[in-house]
Amino acid sequence: MSAYIVIQIQVHDPATYDEYRVAATPTVGLYGGKYLVRGGRVETLEGAWQPSRFVILEFPSVERAKAWHASPEYQSIAPLRYRSATSEMIVAEGTA
Repeated sequence: MSAYIVIQIQVHDPATYDEYRVAATPTVGLYGGKYLVRGGRVETLEGAWQPSRFVILEFPSVERAKAWHASPEYQSIAPLRYRSATSEMIVAEGTA
């Protein structure tokens, strides 16, 4: 069953975040993932939620999504995101 990692990001150091973004891209594919949404325009339809940057990744399963997040490939570059942005990240199991 597919799984989705959803990330809300507030970038405060664009140069370092760009370095992270470039380095993170190939790690996603190593775990069978792909980007569905990556930094496009976000428009609030209901409520007060106003994310400035939004990312959705799709993986074949929750296990693969969590394996990517915990992987040495990703964890070696995650500090770039921690230094350059504030973010929230969840994993959600798909229904199809």
